[in-house]
Amino acid sequence: MSDTESCSTTCPVESPLPQRSLQNLAIRFPELQPSRHLMDLSRWPIFSILDVDMLASVRKIFVFGNSGNEAIYITASDDVYAFGSNCSNCLGIGDSHSSFEPRKIENLCQKNVIDIAFGSGPHVVALTQAGEVYTWGHNGYCQLGNGGSSPGFSPFLVSTNLSNRMVIKIACGSHHTMALTSDGEIYAWGQNNCGQVGTGSTANQPAPRKITAVIGSRLAVAIACGQTSSVALLDNGEVYGWGYNGNGQLGIGNNVNQPNPCRVHALQSIIVNQIVCGYAHTLALTDEGIIYSWGANSYGQLGTGNKANMVAPAKVMSQGEMFVEIAASHYSHISAAMSQTGKVCMWGQCRGQSLIAPRITRFSSTDDVFAAFSAPAVSWRIYSVDLIKGSRIADAVADAFDNQEASDIKFVVEGKEIHVHKAILKLRCEHFRSMFQSCWDEGSKESIEITQYPYVVYKAFLKYLYTDDVDLPPDEAIGLLDLSNAYCEELLKKKCEAIIRQGISVDNVAMLYAAAIKFGAQQLEDFCFRFSLNHMTLVTQSEAFGKLDDAIVKDFIFKASQAGAFKN
Repeated sequence: MSDTESCSTTCPVESPLPQRSLQNLAIRFPELQPSRHLMDLSRWPIFSILDVDMLASVRKIFVFGNSGNEAIYITASDDVYAFGSNCSNCLGIGDSHSSFEPRKIENLCQKNVIDIAFGSGPHVVALTQAGEVYTWGHNGYCQLGNGGSSPGFSPFLVSTNLSNRMVIKIACGSHHTMALTSDGEIYAWGQNNCGQVGTGSTANQPAPRKITAVIGSRLAVAIACGQTSSVALLDNGEVYGWGYNGNGQLGIGNNVNQPNPCRVHALQSIIVNQIVCGYAHTLALTDEGIIYSWGANSYGQLGTGNKANMVAPAKVMSQGEMFVEIAASHYSHISAAMSQTGKVCMWGQCRGQSLIAPRITRFSSTDDVFAAFSAPAVSWRIYSVDLIKGSRIADAVADAFDNQEASDIKFVVEGKEIHVHKAILKLRCEHFRSMFQSCWDEGSKESIEITQYPYVVYKAFLKYLYTDDVDLPPDEAIGLLDLSNAYCEELLKKKCEAIIRQGISVDNVAMLYAAAIKFGAQQLEDFCFRFSLNHMTLVTQSEAFGKLDDAIVKDFIFKASQAGAFKN
């Protein structure tokens, strides 16, 4: 949408683009962490112009711009650099000059930037670990939140109404910005011609203003922006939308713009865990791994098997998969998701082709989808990478796992051999450092038999020591949780808890709740408890619940009563 267009005439129709504290809520709504990649950034064309030594220092990146030709990266020493075309001063380097040579964004160095968002207007917003919000770039509609409309050449600290608040999430539409605080409050500012700022009017908002209409003092846990629409997820799983609705992207059953938040009633009784917005469509992920979509669908971006727009939520085709993550960007028509088994799917406008249903890719993350198939190739979130030099070492170590030629010890489990290296095991695990001491018999053995754990579990554990990855489905990860608890591997324990959460259902949650208590997995215990509260009737009627020990049942009922489950 051009700078002169108004809501009454040309609010965006779908068209091709130029290329209470939240601590307790984190159990059910885990904050999306930056993706981690063991790779050389080769999927992102703009990074091909940096030399190897420079790339070796990169820890986080964010690619943006109408052609995917601008980028910000953060180094291991917490310096922040930008390079690229510098459209509307969006590099934040103090001037309007484009640069193929990375230049420091001085105002952000040593600030521990944890999130970056880009508005296609264009403007840029950065969030620091301390909860501070910085903005720069185009400001014709007050989207920088500095009280005026002058452009920003360098990051500006947004302080009006935010100075004493801890912001934990940011989002941008084309010319508007939103911020979510740790107290669950939503603030918005910028262009408001379609009501996207949620103030009840269509007047532009020059500084952050708290959204209170309809939602009142209830806590929000997530926010997202389309081009000229906004969406919020509340702590009780309800979804609200406001702003432009010409393609049904608010999901409220009609095409009428909404200047105040309006609840998506079609999702009533459904617990939503994540929301994201595309250019003119919206995706919602439930706590049962189901994706709902609504809005524009000219490219199949709703994943419903056709190209018909939807004014109310419809299920995305899943082929039996349960999903754990969804992804979209407000300046593209592509959607992506990751299943609980690690499969990455994409649909919508994929480099000029329309996919009307999710298609499984060979990517390892949703970020790769946007790097390779989005037009433009941009980040949908801040993106973390590991050392390039380290990745080569890591590849060599990973390749050595279960390699009989190079190993000096083998474990025999259920009659099957797993070949490993004492040195690596000792470096990675305290249990093996003790086991291979000279005073222990195992120190001189070349073969050790394991009888306490299944082969698939023990092999997954040993492979984890070589790769840092856990390759087990949720139903088998419970055995690895047992092992990690016995071997005092806290990081592995947390990984297991995360995998198990992905496979939770009303049929197995009671069993997993008991297992979490047994193995001291507090986060998993809390997650299972919250899931059970959300699906109390079905859970208490399940076979697994009937098998719980009396002490666990009594404790569960007591905790449920404290959480208000039995109020009239």
